Amino acid sequence: MLLKLISCNVFQREASWCIAHSPHVIDTDYTELGEHARSQGLRQLIQSRIDATEASGKKYDAILLLFGVCGNATVGIQARRTRLVIPRAHDCCTILLGSRAKFTEHFGQAPSTPFSSVGYLERGSYFLRTNDDGTADVQMGDSYQALVAKYGEEDAKYIWAEMYPDDHNKKAVFIDLPETSHLGYAEQFKTKATAAGKEAVQIPGNIRLIQNLINGTWDPKEYLVVPPAGEIEGVYDWDEVVRVKKTTPA
Repeated sequence: MLLKLISCNVFQREASWCIAHSPHVIDTDYTELGEHARSQGLRQLIQSRIDATEASGKKYDAILLLFGVCGNATVGIQARRTRLVIPRAHDCCTILLGSRAKFTEHFGQAPSTPFSSVGYLERGSYFLRTNDDGTADVQMGDSYQALVAKYGEEDAKYIWAEMYPDDHNKKAVFIDLPETSHLGYAEQFKTKATAAGKEAVQIPGNIRLIQNLINGTWDPKEYLVVPPAGEIEGVYDWDEVVRVKKTTPA
């Protein structure tokens, strides 16, 4: 297959490793890591890259989006003539861990725990995942936004504080993938985290979600395939995450 990969460059090393082992021809297009701090801007950027891909004249079999929901950045993204494929993941943490089950195992009781990876240390001006406003803290993401939608901003803040006390933010997690562990970034992370007054924790990552996306192994339980003219809609649960938006008959 001829595939186009549009990805945040936080995954550039992992994606490059997978592309080198893929049976398919992959063209790549990376966005800058800092774009996730402005979800509306990132949505517009991803859509523009999709539209540019369509305008290129190449007949791609699919356009792969290596992003999570990312604070709603991918909600509302539309396929044109070519199908889109995106992991069912709230953010890059799930993608780096290799499954939603692993995210629940490590972060289910504390989804606001700061985390990092090789890509954050290489591509960012900070060593931890950041908030939507760009401050060096954790991205609360879709779980928090779902509370806001249901209860309003003030009640959501109270509920979130009760569910996830500040104790969780005393830890900082480095997700270490075997394919990049030889680079030594885990030790750099530990040094930075300790200097920031946090307890550095290292957990194993898994490249499988990136690899299967690039290899065309799109299990519907793990990937959403958006048909031509379809649009991504957020579900904000721990299972489906995203779906194709239903159209209302005219």
